[in-house]
Amino acid sequence: MPAEADLAAVLPVPFVKLHGLGNSYLYIDGDAHPVPESLLPALARRMSDPNFGVGADGIIVVAGHPTHTAAMRIFNRDGSEAEMCGNGIRGVAKYLFDRGRAGREQRIHTRAGTIGIRVVDVDPAGRARTVAVDMGEPRLERGSLPLAVGAPDEPARDLPLEVAGERLALTAVSMGNPHVVHFVPALWDAERTARVGRLVEHHPWFPARTNFHVAEVVTPEHVRIRHWERGSGLTLACGTGASAVLVAGAVTGRLARRVRADVPGGTLELEWAADGRVRMTGPAEEICAGTFALR
Repeated sequence: MPAEADLAAVLPVPFVKLHGLGNSYLYIDGDAHPVPESLLPALARRMSDPNFGVGADGIIVVAGHPTHTAAMRIFNRDGSEAEMCGNGIRGVAKYLFDRGRAGREQRIHTRAGTIGIRVVDVDPAGRARTVAVDMGEPRLERGSLPLAVGAPDEPARDLPLEVAGERLALTAVSMGNPHVVHFVPALWDAERTARVGRLVEHHPWFPARTNFHVAEVVTPEHVRIRHWERGSGLTLACGTGASAVLVAGAVTGRLARRVRADVPGGTLELEWAADGRVRMTGPAEEICAGTFALR
């Protein structure tokens, strides 16, 4: 397996750091600076490290695609590859739009399939500020996560699980990547979420691991969420996770199909529309650009 020492062969790597509600990624132009696939996990671990790297929740490689506006690949802070990221793909829209490489309407190829995105608001300088994402249709059957208990074609709603002394009631939703949601009367703090989240992520029930979210219903149209992301840990926002919370709340009768979701990094607007697709709207911001080099 390639080690991080092997990265010297591909460095330095130019990058742009963007975030969606504090969920930050380092964007790499995969056409201008291709990195061998075998080195991408090590590169993600090193660049994402807050002490020895740039610091981020992961890296996103953006490259051309023959039938789409672009393709994106996401590698988490621990080097694992994710299928999709709602906050990350808003950053892709801004990255391409601001550099004149795409218009307002874009189709992005991801491991979760084709995702349509639209720049809905620009700042006075003409740079993308707010992006809407068609998150696609959620899947509720256990086999879509996968979840290793129960029949694969059955949903999991308020499924009981006890970890770390906590009695959980998990509702499972796939947004192209796996999520489980636990509704609570009052939102947990970060320490409690992390203590339980890391155990749920690696629980034997989830052979592909899972994202874990705790959610407090304020009103049927307003929810507060804290996230533990598979491969990244605590994050300030998770777009696919907020989408999963909306769906989990709707199918269990806790939430309406259109909500405001408050996450530690800010606010997302979400709708599970009549056509069965979830749509999410939120900001994307550029932090800095630079070159990563080991010296």
